[in-house]
Amino acid sequence: MEHEDPRNGESPHRSSKKPKFSSNYIPESEIRDEFSHHQPRVARINNGSFGSCPGSVLAAQGRWQLQFLRQPDAFYFNTLRNGITASRMIIKDLINADHVDEVSLVDNATTAAAIVLQQIGHSFAEGKFKKSDTVLMLHCAFQAVKKSIQAYVTRAGGSVVEVRQPFPVNSEEEIISEFKKSITEGKSNGRKIRLAIIDHITSMPSVVIPVKELVRVCREEGIDQVFVDAAHAIGSLKVDVKEIGADFYVSNLHKWFFCPLSVAFLHCKKANASSDVHHPVVSHEYGNGLPIESSWIGTRDYSSQLVIPAVLEFVNRFEGGIEGIMERNHEQVVKMGKMLAESWGTNLGSPPEMCTAMIMVGVPSRLCLNSEEDASRLRSYLRDCHEVEVPIFYQVPKDGEDGVRDNDGCITGYVRISHQVYNTLDDYEKLRDAINQIVKDGKTCKMLCIE
Repeated sequence: MEHEDPRNGESPHRSSKKPKFSSNYIPESEIRDEFSHHQPRVARINNGSFGSCPGSVLAAQGRWQLQFLRQPDAFYFNTLRNGITASRMIIKDLINADHVDEVSLVDNATTAAAIVLQQIGHSFAEGKFKKSDTVLMLHCAFQAVKKSIQAYVTRAGGSVVEVRQPFPVNSEEEIISEFKKSITEGKSNGRKIRLAIIDHITSMPSVVIPVKELVRVCREEGIDQVFVDAAHAIGSLKVDVKEIGADFYVSNLHKWFFCPLSVAFLHCKKANASSDVHHPVVSHEYGNGLPIESSWIGTRDYSSQLVIPAVLEFVNRFEGGIEGIMERNHEQVVKMGKMLAESWGTNLGSPPEMCTAMIMVGVPSRLCLNSEEDASRLRSYLRDCHEVEVPIFYQVPKDGEDGVRDNDGCITGYVRISHQVYNTLDDYEKLRDAINQIVKDGKTCKMLCIE
């Protein structure tokens, strides 16, 4: 048997235990207490952007921080590594990874993208890949990922093919069809696709992507590596990295899994692990494998990585644990989305089965939302004048396409609503009434004034 690095792996004596759920589930009053630090009266229906952290987890984080401040050297030498390994073990079990060696904790999905794209960029720069070879990604990929491609791949000579994501979308087949078209384009003229980047849940517009099917297509088409950017996934849908089968899979833990800012996990399939995969911040542990490199990137606050056991305790206070939370969030966001669409006379951006705890809802065409500036103005107006926090998406009209219409014209704007355990019906009624009031007053986005 190979020697197990105690910094990296699990003890052979460790027993696998299923999470214990409380028989006395958390009451509404305790949920309110856990999130009492949220600003009062604000309809916070934007959990998807920054997440939310309950008070009990913040208290656990404070204890970790104080323990470090009391005796930093003892904390570094005796406590930190074991604490991070314990957190990685929890994630390993949650995502059904084969081994804890496959799980690294990093700051966020942006850091993980840099890790993956850095090694692709090096292969272009060192001549391992031809300059004509490509990276494939969805056209609505997160902007930070696009910037990482620019920084690491295109400047080294690689090219990029973007997959058009249909929106509004009616079925998974629409997405799979567009993906296959782009693979054909990427492989034209003898080129090779060296990496496919696939969102599990796109951010704006928010849609669940059929990742298992797209990964399978990538394997059939001979694409070298697949990186799934699942920033919104863990805590909002089931994650099984063995079923998905990607080479790299990242998800933020601070968005839907109640961790404090900021922490994410990056899963690297062990069979495809490479000594070329490194953390972009080089410190003492360089060359000891990505999980160990990521566990120390210099003096900083690691408490967000250490509180994962406390998060597990929090979610297990709910009926069904994290699975129960995910199911109820999905049910409620669909219910609220339908309520808004009915009130405004508009539509949902996707079928309910293609959303998780976020859903896109069309806003009335009478708002004349015709640009990104209009979307930003409406969002600011809702925040400052109605105490509603919700992202607004501008859908650029496609040439030759009619698009979705309401009774007054083409729908070009959507709100992305989220649902988390702290949300109430009042939050969504506040948004509903604010939009209805703007329409009743005969105002368009360009007419909105923010005092």
